Amino acid sequence: MKFRLLVFSAIAFGLTSAAWAEDFKALAAQGYRWVTVNGPFACATEQDVRQITSDPTDSNELHMVEDGGAYYLIPGTLVQVVQDDQPSGMSKILIGGIVKPLWTYTGFLTATPIQDTYGIVETPENTGLIDTGDTGEVEITDVSVNNTTPIPRAPR
Repeated sequence: MKFRLLVFSAIAFGLTSAAWAEDFKALAAQGYRWVTVNGPFACATEQDVRQITSDPTDSNELHMVEDGGAYYLIPGTLVQVVQDDQPSGMSKILIGGIVKPLWTYTGFLTATPIQDTYGIVETPENTGLIDTGDTGEVEITDVSVNNTTPIPRAPR
C-alpha cells in the first residue's frame, strides 16, 4: 500500500514538474525574462545604463536614482523584453508597476526562472505584466443618478 502511494506520488510530481517547466518555456518564448542582478541597472536610455555601469560608485548611483534616471533591478523580478539591441548588448524591458520602458544589459536577464526574495517564481499574472491583448474594453453608458429629492438644510 505504501509502495503504491509512493509510486503514484512520484508520477504525479514528475508530471507537475514537466507541466511547470513547459509553462516557463512558453513565457520565455513570449519575451519574458527574470532579472539576475541586484542594483540600479535599469534606465530610461541606453546611455544612462552605460554611465551607471561604467562608474558604479555609490554617489553616482544615488545621483541617478534620485534624479529618476535609474531604477533598481532585484533578482527574480519578471520583466518583458520588448526590444533587443544586439550590437550594444542591451534590451528594452517592461517592469510591472513602471509605466515607461527601460533599458538594461541583456546579460542581466535570463530565460531560466529564478525565485524572488520571497522564494516565489514570478509570472505575468502576479507581477502586473499583463499582455495588452488580454485586456478588454468596457463601455460606460450615461446613467442618471439624480432621481432623488434634495434634503432641505436647516437655517443657521
